Amino acid sequence: MAAEKKEEDKAAADCKRALLIIDMQYDFIPPDGSLQVANGETLVEKINDIRKKYEDKFSIVCLSMDWHPPNHCSFHSNNIERDPTAELFKPCKLENGSSQVMWPNHCIQGSNGAKIHKDLVRKQTDKIVLKGMDPSVDSYSAFMDNDKKTKTALNGLLKEAEITEIFCVGLAYDYCVGNTAIDGANLGYKAYIIDDCSAHVAEESKKEICEKGFKHDDGETDKVNRISIADLEKLLK
Repeated sequence: MAAEKKEEDKAAADCKRALLIIDMQYDFIPPDGSLQVANGETLVEKINDIRKKYEDKFSIVCLSMDWHPPNHCSFHSNNIERDPTAELFKPCKLENGSSQVMWPNHCIQGSNGAKIHKDLVRKQTDKIVLKGMDPSVDSYSAFMDNDKKTKTALNGLLKEAEITEIFCVGLAYDYCVGNTAIDGANLGYKAYIIDDCSAHVAEESKKEICEKGFKHDDGETDKVNRISIADLEKLLK
């Protein structure tokens, strides 16, 4: 038993972790965000608290940012003339044949709405990962575009830091945070999503990603580990 315990402690000590702070930008945060997520403003303090309490437990902290050009395909305003049936927050068929949820204009490159919230704790060692820059495809995950063809810098940054576990927080749970955790798991990282340090767009989409995206193909075992802030005390010992 003692030998097993020693082996577990060694494995924990060898583990290198990353905190992935997803899209904490003004356009996603009440009260003024163009695509604000309910209760998104409450996450700033929670994320700051995690950083303060567990800073030495994370080998790297990465912040992702939606960074869309004005002509991005996900903007309802860019599709309504081409397709008068296009509706906000509903899928629309693009000219290339792919399906894309229609969103209000948000996180346009260089805009105030694209800025990270000023009260979020940031350090010089933090890494910024930009996504959603291709006008023809959206990018929910901080690892890659939705078509899985174009990758961001994130995986390279994590590999360089020899990361084995990722902890995902931010906005929004049912889109960018969830898909980042899923892609991370598929890339071989042990992926965690901190449930009470994220907020979702809609109950239906949250339920769907939890029941399908976070599970392996057997539909039973977890691909993404859902935890709470309170669980960090034990996990990051």
